[in-house]
Order: sequence, then C-alpha cells, then structure tokens
Amino acid sequence: MPELLDKEDIKKQLKKIPEWDLDGSKLIRTLEFDGFEEAVDFVNDVAEIAEKFGHHPDIDIRYNKVTLSLTTHDAGGLTEDDFSVAGAIDHAIG
Repeated sequence: MPELLDKEDIKKQLKKIPEWDLDGSKLIRTLEFDGFEEAVDFVNDVAEIAEKFGHHPDIDIRYNKVTLSLTTHDAGGLTEDDFSVAGAIDHAIG
C-alpha cells in the first residue's frame, strides 16, 4: 500500500498541479465542456489514464461539468498515486 504524504509533501506536490484544489484529504478538479458528449469523451479519456495507473478517481458528471476527486481510500488520504494520476490527467488535457 502506498504511504500517506505529510503536509509538507502535499504542499510541494500541489505546486505541480495548480488546477487542482485540496479538499480535506482529497484532490478536486472541476472542468467545464461545451456539452454532455464532450464531457463524456473526457471521462472516457480519464478512465484510460486511471486504468493505466491502476488508480481511479471518483467522477461526477453534471451535463457539461465533470468533477474529479482523487484520494487513496486504502491509505486514508493522499499518496503519490493521487498526484501521479492528477498530473497525467492534466498532461492529457494539455
């Protein structure tokens, strides 16, 4: 199981993914698209990334808005895995 990151490590990692917010022990990012179809296409892209990493975000779709939430449930908070997936998602978005 991945190790939990301490507050200092989390602060350092957050600087690498400025589009994400910290909400307790979760990383959160909301994106808005032109419509539902584009939002679903994005979710499908996220699914491919998540499968590659073996680490899956919680995903909420509300028409053209997608909210992603990352945490390592087994560890009870944030680990390197969460930041790796967040960074890969950001990289895929461009």
